[in-house]
Amino acid sequence: MERVLQHFLGYVSLEKGLSVNSVGAYRSDLQDFIGFLRERGTASFLEVTREMILDYLGSCKDREMESATLARRLVAIKVFFRYLTQEHVVARNVTEVMDSPKLWRILPEFMSAAEVDALLNAFSATARDPLEFRNRCILELMYACGLRVSETAGLTVGSLNFDENIIRAFGKGSKERIVPVGRTARELVRRYLERVRPLLVKDSAETALFLSNHGRKLDRIRIWEIVKQAADIAGIRKNIHPHTLRHSFASHLLENGADLRVIQEMLGHADIGTTQIYTHVDQQRLLSVHKKFHPRA
Repeated sequence: MERVLQHFLGYVSLEKGLSVNSVGAYRSDLQDFIGFLRERGTASFLEVTREMILDYLGSCKDREMESATLARRLVAIKVFFRYLTQEHVVARNVTEVMDSPKLWRILPEFMSAAEVDALLNAFSATARDPLEFRNRCILELMYACGLRVSETAGLTVGSLNFDENIIRAFGKGSKERIVPVGRTARELVRRYLERVRPLLVKDSAETALFLSNHGRKLDRIRIWEIVKQAADIAGIRKNIHPHTLRHSFASHLLENGADLRVIQEMLGHADIGTTQIYTHVDQQRLLSVHKKFHPRA
């Protein structure tokens, strides 16, 4: 895939006459995309599907890229696949029917309360399988606290304070924030620590909260896969990824009357402007309700 990318970069540089900066932007964006594909076992552009591209863009959202960067990456992928089709590297351009990048600027996608319930219930809270119970704990905690996927992977056994009902998470730039933990998530984590984690731990010096079957710390990619698996089991057709739970956390708080400044604090946003996107989400919901129920809407 790197060889094909180099041919493309030569094409846009020599034949299209793009500037050094533009070529460098294409290189950076597409190398990141290729890295994502390789991490998931994709070895050829022939194997790439529209769903894989949407998953990649979802992973970019999980890393909280600026909307402009997200839109640029989608444009880069669309231009690249148009080139692959022209050069007969792939038989069909899977990006032709993809949404305009403008759509990625508008609103964060979130789930309804019913969809969240379905997602969480994809893994049983009474499961005897330690990995299934671990997965349920991960989903509950991410939704209960609005955690980023990297924050979830970085949790330790001491992150949750059961006496004060809070969790300490380290966000972007290693900034620590404190978030309340609801009763359901708190009790599940307590049971996980008492009954399940001891079955997974192999090294007593390991402090990570969530462990693999081999006793190693779960990374963000594995947690991302767990969320996708839950969405598949629940039959949710939306393109669900870890950040969707974070968006849902914030949207549901706002819907139920939480103050925007409080939501900002719990999300760990440095700028209130970042949090204000959820006011647009709520307005969108109100418009939808009005359109559905008002006789002259």
